Amino acid sequence: MTQDFRDRFSLLCIIKLFPHCFVYQSILIITIMMKTKANSFFDFFKSFIMISFLFISMVSCSQNKVMEDVKFNTLTDAEANVIINKGTERPFSGKYLNHQEEGTYTCKRCDAPLYRSDDKFEADCGWPAFDDEIEGAVKHVPDADGRRTEIVCANCGAHLGHVFEGERYTDKNVRHCVNSISMNFIGKDEEVKQDTAIFAAGCFWGVEFYFQKAKGVLSTQVGYLGGKTQNPSYQEVSYENTGHAEALQVVFDANKVSYEDLCKLFFEIHDFSQVNRQGPDVGEQYRSEIFYLNEEQKSTALKIMEILKQKNYKIATKLTPASTFWKAEEYHQDYYAKKGGIPYCHTRKKIF
Repeated sequence: MTQDFRDRFSLLCIIKLFPHCFVYQSILIITIMMKTKANSFFDFFKSFIMISFLFISMVSCSQNKVMEDVKFNTLTDAEANVIINKGTERPFSGKYLNHQEEGTYTCKRCDAPLYRSDDKFEADCGWPAFDDEIEGAVKHVPDADGRRTEIVCANCGAHLGHVFEGERYTDKNVRHCVNSISMNFIGKDEEVKQDTAIFAAGCFWGVEFYFQKAKGVLSTQVGYLGGKTQNPSYQEVSYENTGHAEALQVVFDANKVSYEDLCKLFFEIHDFSQVNRQGPDVGEQYRSEIFYLNEEQKSTALKIMEILKQKNYKIATKLTPASTFWKAEEYHQDYYAKKGGIPYCHTRKKIF
């Protein structure tokens, strides 16, 4: 068996093992280019594994640096014990137990809206109780005790408490039992000014990773838009001519972050000079595009693009009126928050 045949055979085998992972395919190509003296497939695969471990070590170091840059509100020891270490405050001791003011309860760690005062009720359980949540604001996860369901902030993962069903306190038959110490409160007169933005900048995993860390961002969803196929699947967008882009829908508090600031972040986290690709990801679905929801957003985007042109940047970004946003499959949502790691084709480069 010739060396060339072994290389081709190895290439085929590992691409079959990692059909959608451009990182490992890139490592494979590097392995071949090094022309290691592999006398067998085992030797070749051993070289591949060694280079992979080196890459993972580099990513781990980068991940630690990125996590250091994540900005959350400073917590006291008591707050951290509940919010980070999943402790529980003493019953009947919480600030919001008997709180009746109209407004919105927000996450103590990241300020994301969680509950409305209209959904709060008296359960005589010792902690604030709600029979509903703001849509997409709270995640339900199996508790470590194997019996209960934990509730956490969907934006930052802060521990809130637990949710119970079947107790018939209200018609909704649900009770969110929440630690007061996990929340802040915004009165009706000072509630958030909620707005929405939609961006496409390559693989939506990486785009969401950076926007989730931006101050003022309330929630994010990855999905597809800009094409002709109704309610497309990931497979259709990836392998069929749907015309859709992988995109991110951002809900934000306009009192804390402007649409202009989000546009600047969009341009700083990807290579907007590339056409129908982003790094190793190639295809129309990976194009750079801003989908504006009104004329004000369009004007703001054009303003930022003009600033970039004055800085002598080449811009391939499209500016398009938003069409229907189709939410992607659940396993794509909060990808890096659930899996760990950092994006393989997105980094932030300060421009503005």
